[in-house]
Amino acid sequence: MLDLNSKGTEILSELKKMNKLLALLATHGRTQNEKIILLAQSGFSPKEISDFLGISSNLVSVSLHHARKKTKKK
Repeated sequence: MLDLNSKGTEILSELKKMNKLLALLATHGRTQNEKIILLAQSGFSPKEISDFLGISSNLVSVSLHHARKKTKKK
């Protein structure tokens, strides 16, 4: 009999891999700040962005704060 819980976990794992690959492709050739903003706009949390980019989540949060502040000035 098929273990649906195991199959669901496997599918979720594969979707996470695909999500990371798409994020990598979308951010290729961009600056770190551009990557942070793009990933945040794509729905990634600061923790997920920091894990993906290999930087601290605090740095991600500060970068997003500055980007929002800069946008409000325009």
